[in-house]
Parts: sequence; structure tokens; C-alpha cells
Amino acid sequence: MCFFLQFLVDVLPRETIVWKLQMLRIASSFVNSRLHAVRAQTLVLASGYDVLLPSREEAQRLQSMLENCRVRHFRDNGHTILLEGGFDIVTTIKGAEYYRRSSQTDFIADYLPPTPSELKKILDSFGILNFANLVMLSTLPDGKIVRGLAGLPEEGPVVLVGYHMLMALELVPLVAGVLSSTGINLRGLGHPFLFNKYSEQLLPESSLFDVCRILGAVPVTTFNFYKLLSEKHFVLLYPGGAREVLHRKGEEYKLFWPEQPEFVRMASRFGAKIIPFGVVGEDDICDVLLDYNDLLKLPFYDIMDKKLNKDSVKLRADCTGEIQNQPIHPMVVLPKVPGRFYFIFGKPIETRGREMELTEKENAQHMYLHVKSEVENCIKYLKEKREEDPYRSILPRLLYQAVHGHNAEIPTFEL
Repeated sequence: MCFFLQFLVDVLPRETIVWKLQMLRIASSFVNSRLHAVRAQTLVLASGYDVLLPSREEAQRLQSMLENCRVRHFRDNGHTILLEGGFDIVTTIKGAEYYRRSSQTDFIADYLPPTPSELKKILDSFGILNFANLVMLSTLPDGKIVRGLAGLPEEGPVVLVGYHMLMALELVPLVAGVLSSTGINLRGLGHPFLFNKYSEQLLPESSLFDVCRILGAVPVTTFNFYKLLSEKHFVLLYPGGAREVLHRKGEEYKLFWPEQPEFVRMASRFGAKIIPFGVVGEDDICDVLLDYNDLLKLPFYDIMDKKLNKDSVKLRADCTGEIQNQPIHPMVVLPKVPGRFYFIFGKPIETRGREMELTEKENAQHMYLHVKSEVENCIKYLKEKREEDPYRSILPRLLYQAVHGHNAEIPTFEL
């Protein structure tokens, strides 16, 4: 900044500089006096290497003064961020949830699927996709398990119902992996916390959830679920919700599903196929050091707890037991030498032709428990079979890639 000012002194007359500074001061005073009246959505881009202006500090100031403002920080960009390579303003707008076709936000109609370049950037940014080497299995209608995703239906509506890993570690690998392999865009029903602009101010990085929105996540509501199925989308649903994502020590691979068949009747209304799926590998990635019970014992943590959950939407408030306890909270984990993520999609369960049958509570409950049992069986199958995987550890995988090439598909256990 000092260098730039010295440069101006050398090339401009003193009187010109003084005049410009006075004009800038008057204009700034007028703008600052009117900021409180701005009601429009505002997206502020702050560069980490802006040597001309204090972008980060100004972004924080504007966020505190503008009513409807979101901030995105770019550590590696400079003052001319819009002209710099690698920066995509459209991607940023989509991630901030500011792209819309009308005056009102419509999470289904407004959605633009990720472009090939956006998908590649997501895959590259999540090294776990390359380092953990995903193993994806699916089940054909005749019950045969195959490697790959040939068992997934070609058309919707489809509801994929499964287990949520710790901190949703499987989410991006799952959605991005399916999209890159099949072209199927999974529309996840996400917790409202992911879409709350006030929640962003409590996070270490405001863009933490942008990738989820770019990949198609929508707030979990009955209306959004209904509309996605009516338009024949592939819907990704986690009945365990936040309680499953932020589970306690020793609760790996335990389902925290509500007692009521929340999704069965909706799926049957549109004749949607239900695909149970399981995923294991979180215990190959990290260990939990401090869970929610531990955090509550820390001095002053209750202050943060109140901030995180003060304005959050209470999901399943009418439920009882553990499923009702879904506070949002941080986790303290210890990373491990990466193992592999194993996914398996179970045999599709048909609801078409059973609409009237599944309107009865008892029949819907029976199918609901069947789906839950299938998810548990998927997890059990993967936990047993991964013990037979000669490439479960990272060293054998690295050696295999050194011999066969970095992009070579690494084998796994026999099916």
C-alpha cells in the first residue's frame, strides 16, 4: 500500500492527489451513511493478497452493516480477483446460494448442475477421493453384487437411503463419485444449518458448505422432498440426520433413525424406487478425541453451544429419545493414515403399484423397518469384506499405482 501511494506521488501532482482523496472521503461518507438502508442480497469477495486495499477488514465491516450480506474469502487472490485465472464468479455465486431465476429462491428450479470444470475442481480439492481410492459396489435387481454402479436405476424418481458418517465424510466422495461415474446428480436433503447465512459467521471458513450447494443439496423440508420426487430426481436421504453425523465415541455405524416411516409414504406416492446403501471407512480416517459429551465439560463451551444452536431450526422436535437430540457442535478428531471408503448400494426396493398398500400405517412401517435392516446389512457386509482387501492399507495402494499408473483402478476383495 505504501509503495502504491509513493508511486502516485511520483506520477501525479500534489494538488491532484489531494483533490482525489477529498473526493474519495466525501463519497465514502455518503455511501457509509446509506449502507443501513440496503436490503438487496450482497456478496462480498475478499482477497487475501490484496496489496492495495484491506479487503478482509472491509469485508467484515460491510458484513456487520449490510442486512443481507455474505462474504467469501480467497486467500490466494489479489486486488484484481475478477481478472485472475482460476477464479470463477459464477461458481462463487452458486455456492453462496445467490443464483436464482426469479425474485424468490427456489432450490429445485434455480439449481444448475456442476460443470465439468467445477466437478474436476471439487474432485481435486478433496484429496481423499484420490488418496482413499473409493470402492463402490451396487446390487443388480436379481440380487447380484457387482463392482461399479450398474445396479443404480437409469431414471428417477429414486430415493437413496443410508448411513451418515462422522462429520459427513462420505458426502462429497459419494455425490461427486456418482456424478462423475454415471452422470446422475444426487440431490441431498440437508440440515438447515448448511443454508443459514448467520451460521457462516460462526464457522472458521464461510464457504465451508458451498460445495454441498454446488453439488445439489437442498434444505430438508416436506415441500422440497415432494418437488424433487415429482420431477423424478435422485434424492439422497439420511434419516439419522445430525445425530448420526455428530455421533459420540463408540457409536460408529450405529443408525439413529426415528420410529416413524417418514419417507416411505412419500416415495410410494410417486412410485419411487428406494435404494438402501451403506458406507464404511470413517474408522480408517480418524478417531474422535472430544465428542459432544466431552465438550459440555469444557469451561465456557456453553456460550458457543448457545450461539451455534440459538437460531437453528429444530428438526424432529416431536420425536423422543436420542433422535430428538440433534445439536450442532464441533468435533475434535485425530487424523489417521488414510484407509479406503467402501460403498455398497443395495437391491432396489419397488414401491410402484403399492401406493394404496403403503398408505396403511402398518404396511409403511413394515417397509421402513425393512429398509433400515437392509442398510444395516450393507454396513455389516462391507465391514466383513474389507478385511479381505489386500489394498486396504495405503502402502499397497501406492505400490500398485507406482507399477500400473496413478489413474489405474486399484483392485479390492473378491465379490
